[in-house]
Amino acid sequence: MDPTQQKALNALESYILLSKSATSPRAAVDLITQAISAPNTYVFTELLQTPNIQALRSAAPEHARYLTLLEIFAWGTWSDYQETPNLPLLTDAQSQKLRQLTLLALASSPSTLSYTSLLTALSLPSIRALEDLIISNIYAGLLSAKLDTLAKRMDVLSVAPLRDLRPGSVPQMVAVLEDWDNRCVGVLAEIEGQVMEVRRKAQEVRRRELENEKAVEKAMEAENEKGKGKSTGKRGAREVVDRDGAGGEGGEEMDLDDGGGRGTKRGSKRGGKIAGIAKKWTSQ
Repeated sequence: MDPTQQKALNALESYILLSKSATSPRAAVDLITQAISAPNTYVFTELLQTPNIQALRSAAPEHARYLTLLEIFAWGTWSDYQETPNLPLLTDAQSQKLRQLTLLALASSPSTLSYTSLLTALSLPSIRALEDLIISNIYAGLLSAKLDTLAKRMDVLSVAPLRDLRPGSVPQMVAVLEDWDNRCVGVLAEIEGQVMEVRRKAQEVRRRELENEKAVEKAMEAENEKGKGKSTGKRGAREVVDRDGAGGEGGEEMDLDDGGGRGTKRGSKRGGKIAGIAKKWTSQ
């Protein structure tokens, strides 16, 4: 629980205990007057719900109007007090507190409030009075804010959870939360759809990359096969040339053989001459 809220509840606890003995309308009215005048009481729902305080609803108008006043301190604003007829007059301390509570209601966290709008909503006579009220809220721990005197605005940083819920506001809050939930569901569905689309595109890109890789591999394999065919053709050509060369040498050998034949004839003639000489020499 927020420390400021706990402090406010502790300050109200004694009045809740006193409400058990406030059995008469006059006693209940006095108790309400004391509670809204105390310096540290900023929450009032627990006191408002006690039986003796609720009994004022059926009391005489001069007493019942204090119950309405307590309700304004619980969840209303300064303008609610001004617009509601026949309410009791407020003391300076009570007016200061109701303006402090109204400032909490106006200051949604975080927000920026102009001096002009605050002066109107709080019915303050001057900027100095407004700044004094804001500073009193800051010192009391009711809110955290920065004053921009040049721009004449208040920048709200945080607000203490001290305002009570107005009757009938819960269904409205539930409706707002349900609408917010539906919008969140719609946004999440849209995000999921975008994620699925991104994944689909990524898969499509990957599929194309694989197809391109396979096509490149096939092209490289075909190029390699073509290169191997050329190498085989060259080797075959060289073998044919080698065989043709070998045949030429054989021809030459045949020519030589033919020449050899002629050489044999010439040798035969020379041999005949030698034999004739030998025969002639032998006869001598």
